Amino acid sequence: MRSGSPHGGPERALDRGKTENPQRDRGCGQGRLWIVSLGPGSSEHLTPRAAEALHEAEVVVGYKTYVGLVAGLVQGKDIRASGMRKEIDRCREALDLALQGRRVALVSGGDAGIYGMAGLVFDLCRAHGVTVRDGREEAKDSSDALPVEVIPGVAAFNAAASLLGAPLMHDFAAVSLSDHLTPWEIIERRLEAAAEADFVIAIYNPRSATRPDGLDRARSILLRHRPGDTPVGVVHKAMRDGQRCLLTTLEGLDPEDVDMQTVLLVGNSHTYVWNGWMVTPRGYLDKYGT
Repeated sequence: MRSGSPHGGPERALDRGKTENPQRDRGCGQGRLWIVSLGPGSSEHLTPRAAEALHEAEVVVGYKTYVGLVAGLVQGKDIRASGMRKEIDRCREALDLALQGRRVALVSGGDAGIYGMAGLVFDLCRAHGVTVRDGREEAKDSSDALPVEVIPGVAAFNAAASLLGAPLMHDFAAVSLSDHLTPWEIIERRLEAAAEADFVIAIYNPRSATRPDGLDRARSILLRHRPGDTPVGVVHKAMRDGQRCLLTTLEGLDPEDVDMQTVLLVGNSHTYVWNGWMVTPRGYLDKYGT
């Protein structure tokens, strides 16, 4: 019988990382881990490489909503779906299964490297002494480093921007208003800096039931640096069922139009709205004329 781990249940390969080599016990073959970006969620916006990895995987691990978005592509596979606030558990399970010799796809909405699961996987590998190599390349020696491949996808701000027109044509910053992992003081400082520097700002996680006043606080910061008629694009469920797009202004923004599945794009001092499109000019016509 295997000994227990500090996380409950049988000891996992990852839990042995600091005292033993967790890569020593790989089962009958070398496992691998794909960190698969699903994009907005519709199949037509899933990259071919992401679809290929889902096909090759034996096990699919992820947040239940995201797993549901690709249900038709993962039928018959070992599905390990879980709910909110289980990100560490999901990444640990995906790594542990890969270290046991399984071919694992860890799915992440949008782009896994932008507020997704990719960073947490590398954090855990570093903390537990798990050596990884680029899964896109052939092993150069007999090293038992775990092959990991991060597969990019269409990020939420990409999808939202394409629906609005061309609001991200010039320099921009992305800021999440969620204070679950980042103190509000830091969020406030980043918003202030981005607004003062005249970046177009993509705002993630703008409002939730536990943070009903966060968006109003953020808007107050932005209004210190931008006029009230600054264009704002509000995109809910970009490129998914229930999609809704709205063009408004910084002053006219209604928090009731916003939730955790909404991305906001706040224009800079040159952003304009024309015929229902939100555009931030790159500067070509200023330099070269029409």
